[in-house]
Amino acid sequence: MTNIVVIGAGVTGLSCALRIQEAGHSVTIVAKDFPSGFETIDAATQINFTSPWGGAHNRFILPPPGAASDSQEAREHSMALLTWEEMHALHNRHLEAGITLMKAYDYFEAPEIAQTSLTEDRAQNEFGMKGFRFHSKEELPKGVQLGYEYDTWSLNPMVYCAFLLRRFAYRGGKILKREIRDPLEVFEMKDLAPFDALINASGIGFGDPDIFITTGQTCLVSNPCPVTITRLNAQGMPTFNVPRNFEGGTIIGGTKIPNDWNPNPSLELREKLLSNFAATYPDILGPDGKFTVIRDIVGRRPTRKGGPRIEKEVVRGNRCIIHAYGLGGRGYELSWGVADKVGKLLASHLGPANATFGQRQAKI
Repeated sequence: MTNIVVIGAGVTGLSCALRIQEAGHSVTIVAKDFPSGFETIDAATQINFTSPWGGAHNRFILPPPGAASDSQEAREHSMALLTWEEMHALHNRHLEAGITLMKAYDYFEAPEIAQTSLTEDRAQNEFGMKGFRFHSKEELPKGVQLGYEYDTWSLNPMVYCAFLLRRFAYRGGKILKREIRDPLEVFEMKDLAPFDALINASGIGFGDPDIFITTGQTCLVSNPCPVTITRLNAQGMPTFNVPRNFEGGTIIGGTKIPNDWNPNPSLELREKLLSNFAATYPDILGPDGKFTVIRDIVGRRPTRKGGPRIEKEVVRGNRCIIHAYGLGGRGYELSWGVADKVGKLLASHLGPANATFGQRQAKI
């Protein structure tokens, strides 16, 4: 049995660790932060632990017409489709995973060619968007030029990540709480058994000059909502919501501000987020006609220019590092696609005995 170490216990690291376990490897996760309950996580000291603060849903971002199959947009859409399938399978096997199946509504005030060129046939057969339907003009909110719906999922991130960690431990996985500043230092750690490869799912990339932080503010409310809605406005920030089950409320968002390190939420911004969404979907207000705010959330998304880095690197005498970081705000919706790619890169490093990795779905 080969030994593999994964840096990072966010959704990417946990997904990779489980996929690698499924292929028969022994896995240890090394991380500073691990999933914990909503009541115990510290918003101030763990602001850089991205996964607990994520909206955690799937919205398909379509490649533009004529995009090459190996373009970044096409690769990410392929990973999103694979993750969609895995989330549906997990929901059917494990209701305790915190996944909810629902409709997504996508609204566009100024649609681009990726939307205006779309047909129902292309949406369902080319892009895999099950349950796709265009909304009529009468269904669209004021100011929206084009809208459609499709089948999707959302999840409660703290419930889901805790579920993944439990499954990892149940299957014999080991954890080591440690802050890592350089992946090469892991190879020298005395409290780790000799291992065959290192998976860098750290998020930040350890000095990668193409990494930057995108800060987002959202607001968690107790108001339920049966759909997840994203409205791309012609000007200003997008408007969206992400429902959570397990009495997790609904996320209302939100901002995407590059290189903003301010950890404090803005009450003025909160009011703008809430009023914008209420204008798009008034039913969220319920019979009382108001939001019930639980908390403001500020999180930092490690984002990478040119898209996430998912590749193998051999350093210092055949030591293998497989990088899987820089997913920005798409960690959850690409997570299982990234895990499959990492598994195949690992198999190519370990040799022919592992060549079938990724040809079957993980049964976690």
